[in-house]
Amino acid sequence: MRRLRAAPTAGYFARATPIVETGCIMRIVILAALASLLALPVPAASHLVTGNGYGFAVVQPDDARITRFYAHPYSFTAPVPGKPYAEGIETTNFLDSIAFNPRAIPGRNSAEYLDDSHIIRIHSSSASAFVFMPFSFNRNALIVGLFVQPASAPSARPRFAVKWAHPLESSQAIAVADTQARILRFSGISESLLLIPLGRRSSVDPRGVQAAIGSSFALLPLEPGDDPIAAVKDFAVWRFNRTVSQLLQRELRQFEAWRAKPGVHFRNNAERHLWRQSETMLRIAQSREPNTPARHNNGMIVACLPDGVYFTHWVRDMAWATVALIRMGHQAEARAAILAYFNAQPTGKMRALTNDADYQVSVVRYFGNGEEEPFFTGEGQPNVEFDDWGEVLWALGEYLAQFNDPALLATQTYRGSVYGSARDFIVKPLLANLEPYPGPGPGGLIVAADTSIWEEHQADKKHFAFSTFMAMQGLESFRVVATRDARDLAVANELGLTIRQLRQGFSQAFIRDGHLHGTLEPNPKNDIDGALLPMLNFGLAPLDNQMLARDTAARMEQLRVASGGYERVKSNYTDPAIFEYWYERQEFVFTDLSLAELDRRIHRNNDAGAILSRVTRKAAADHNIIPEMYVALPCKLFPGAVGAPTGATPMVGYGAGAYILNLLAREQSPSTPADTMKN
Repeated sequence: MRRLRAAPTAGYFARATPIVETGCIMRIVILAALASLLALPVPAASHLVTGNGYGFAVVQPDDARITRFYAHPYSFTAPVPGKPYAEGIETTNFLDSIAFNPRAIPGRNSAEYLDDSHIIRIHSSSASAFVFMPFSFNRNALIVGLFVQPASAPSARPRFAVKWAHPLESSQAIAVADTQARILRFSGISESLLLIPLGRRSSVDPRGVQAAIGSSFALLPLEPGDDPIAAVKDFAVWRFNRTVSQLLQRELRQFEAWRAKPGVHFRNNAERHLWRQSETMLRIAQSREPNTPARHNNGMIVACLPDGVYFTHWVRDMAWATVALIRMGHQAEARAAILAYFNAQPTGKMRALTNDADYQVSVVRYFGNGEEEPFFTGEGQPNVEFDDWGEVLWALGEYLAQFNDPALLATQTYRGSVYGSARDFIVKPLLANLEPYPGPGPGGLIVAADTSIWEEHQADKKHFAFSTFMAMQGLESFRVVATRDARDLAVANELGLTIRQLRQGFSQAFIRDGHLHGTLEPNPKNDIDGALLPMLNFGLAPLDNQMLARDTAARMEQLRVASGGYERVKSNYTDPAIFEYWYERQEFVFTDLSLAELDRRIHRNNDAGAILSRVTRKAAADHNIIPEMYVALPCKLFPGAVGAPTGATPMVGYGAGAYILNLLAREQSPSTPADTMKN
């Protein structure tokens, strides 16, 4: 189970301001009215995140404070030496807060994304500030630009006040040509911070940023050994004497030019805005840090953005995000993500639990430096998730089917070429962890017991349907690659036989009494399981079965919760002192989206549309952010009103990626005039 840290929330509803287009103002007003008419809870505001692949910054929209600025684009840089079950060494955060107009009346300040981008606009009655991390600059950099209303009274003019997250040890002024800067060093922190004033009337106080009226600034983290002079020169070249306003406009133009042309017909503006913001989230979430001898994380995608829970590189979430990028047409980002799986190192740590098969793709997730992290439950037990291997093979197959890029397979990575590494260190380990079903002798195969999609810990491992299904899907994807792209017919033929055996084993093990079950072992928790939905949505035999799909969709009513959506399993924990007791009782958005797609497959278009519309409306009320969950059972761990966003947020692969894939799948679904099957 994913361990959650409480994320700050507050009761704020996005409001329009003069810089927002009139159409956007009307959209927000209409959405607010819809939420009231439909008795939808208006969710508490999530935090806003900007990033450029080198780091993250976080803004709290209720009071418009910048509350985090991270030195790297992930939560844990590396394992803690000698502590294999620890979460890892936390990435440096430099800020406690940068307060915008701290003397203003509480609630007067607010913030929102500008035009569905990564640029965050903070504003009050007297001024606006823009906070962003530029993709056009190949370094970690936070730009804060302040714009004061000309008519504002001097007493109302805003100022910034900084509280650093660590004691300030020293402040050293430097000058490079026309650029003035200051190097800030902090007690106990290996990284330092370069502060570059940008406004014409800026001043820098060694204790923080006591900004004069109209001031703006940039913050650039420096790793140990970085040359601050070179960093200032790089920044000056990138800036090229542009004003902050010009930098902002250039960033917005370049970001719009990056976007892929949507391959969907939006039903309304709310869908369009959520698509665009989700596209942004996928880009923010991907590391652009270059690989070095000590770090191999270029192209990795975090499962959620900060200050959501553990913004870490999960294999599974990253696969869904990668396929979303592929199907949208973002080839460069998708290619980098595929290569990240094959360059990550060291991996293969859990050979004792994988039949001594060495492997390339982590069985859970990665530290920020690209090293495998197979432990994360906090319960002193590892995870082994064999479905991860199938999902990476699926993503690889999707990429090669979408783009004409045969050179990818020959690209040299950590363990050789992409093709050779996939064959020898993903396919072969997966084959080594199959077992006969129902018993010895020729016949069916299933994947060995593991912890699978919902991340049970090893003590609770079972034979999960999802792991066997993803083995079928992944091996089929690789069989096509071996046949079409690699011309490796011997491997393709061998896999063809194995896939037939897996289909037979799957049918025998997981389809019983006309029902699809989540585990081989009798288990009320997984008897009806949200993981059954994505399996059915792949449309792969033996699950290309309308009767089975309709039966599963009908049984999902057992997982409906008070917030109106669906939990992912029927939790069997009875002790409220156990974390999973509360976690598994919340509404899981990935389950909602998966059911919407299944409903379309069985021609319940009205039901599918209602689910998708609900997710869209709720996200629109919260800055177009899709969370991991909505509160169904309020508690200390997951506070807020029923229906409020909770868990990891903003969610990436299982949020933004899943939403984009859902809209794209809708384009491929046959249209019907009306529902042909009611709940």
